[in-house]
Amino acid sequence: MYRKFIEKLKDWDAMANRKPLLVTGARQVGKTWIIREFCKNTYGEYIYLNLERQEDVCSVFDVSLEPDVIVKHLEQLLGKKIAEDTPLFIDEIQKSERAITALKYFCEADNKRRVIGAGSLLGVKLARFESSFPVGKVDIQTLFPMDFEEFLIACGEDVLRDGIREAYTEMRALPAGVHEKALRIYHDYLMIGGMPEAVEDYLVHEKNVIAFNRSIHENLRLAYLVDMTKYTLSAAEGVKITEIYQSVPRQLAKENPKFKYNDVRPRANKRDFSAPLDWLIASGLVISVKKIEAPFSPLKGYENGSGEKIYLSDAGLLSNMCGLKYRDLLPDENNIYKGGVIENYVVEEFRTAGRNLNYFKPSDSMEIDLVYDDGKSIVPVEIKSGRHKRSTSLKNYMEKYKPAYAIRISERNFGETDGVRAIPLYALWCID
Repeated sequence: MYRKFIEKLKDWDAMANRKPLLVTGARQVGKTWIIREFCKNTYGEYIYLNLERQEDVCSVFDVSLEPDVIVKHLEQLLGKKIAEDTPLFIDEIQKSERAITALKYFCEADNKRRVIGAGSLLGVKLARFESSFPVGKVDIQTLFPMDFEEFLIACGEDVLRDGIREAYTEMRALPAGVHEKALRIYHDYLMIGGMPEAVEDYLVHEKNVIAFNRSIHENLRLAYLVDMTKYTLSAAEGVKITEIYQSVPRQLAKENPKFKYNDVRPRANKRDFSAPLDWLIASGLVISVKKIEAPFSPLKGYENGSGEKIYLSDAGLLSNMCGLKYRDLLPDENNIYKGGVIENYVVEEFRTAGRNLNYFKPSDSMEIDLVYDDGKSIVPVEIKSGRHKRSTSLKNYMEKYKPAYAIRISERNFGETDGVRAIPLYALWCID
């Protein structure tokens, strides 16, 4: 499957002053596969080390942090010479803080070896690093689940993908039949999500969403729950992390989906549950969208620390946790989870594109689902879960703050009226 992340790996490899690369991301988003595929196709030969499976490799970093000494001991351990131009791929690098610290010395060495580290819980390790972290000595990138453009490519819909891009660029409506086809694939994506194993099973079943093996999502969720108890500071913290994660679907089902600690557990508070929530955010299993007090640049300066919404990393996992069937997400259906799943999908698409997201709710009568900085102005985004719902929030916002333009996301076709760009839910990846 094509992953756009391959372009980031190519850019990293082409850098004149290349630093060691650290790749973070949730478990089973495809980190190991994409890096190994890149190394195989780019270099031919490479050294693959897995610190979770090869505990003897960890001892190499315990002895010394000097690159020449590390390579010499790896040669002795592996029983072969390692050429200077042979890349080192250190998987599950979060198992050894010494291995992460060693990246600083690889960066500073005269011989600029290509070194890539990756780990499913690397984000958690970096957030709680206790040793000397190589600040400024590593390049950190994050791999997310497949976005909808990658899903289209995996489905062999390159021509449709190009047509969507063209329609977005010209802000011109697609023919009704093409629009409906794109929506059908989008509805499939809401059920399948972007986890590579799930997408592969969908393709094996000839893109029949009804035949899709939903136990894949169940197994992924169970693997996440194991991580929550295995890689935490204490059993009590693991329980809290699990409770927060399992509360996300019901929190998103509320009319006001602002995250509340007492919806996790009665009488729960921020003091006791903020660290477990930070663990989930650092792991990549959830996405945090913070409230802002005013829609001005820089948005970070206007964030309200007490208001945030929490979403899952993958819409398919959320649909599974909500127990939804395919028909539950169709336009004419109404249920408490549908709006949350669609909003979750939108947040994922924007996050994957590198957007720092916020929402704006200055009063009970006005709420803007998302706002982001496009480099020139603050853009308000309204998300509609159906074709015919209307609200006055966006209109009132535009009258008061006069943005250069606004975006309304729904199942309706492309168009633009009075400065509001109508963008179909299947075209969010076009918003560069």
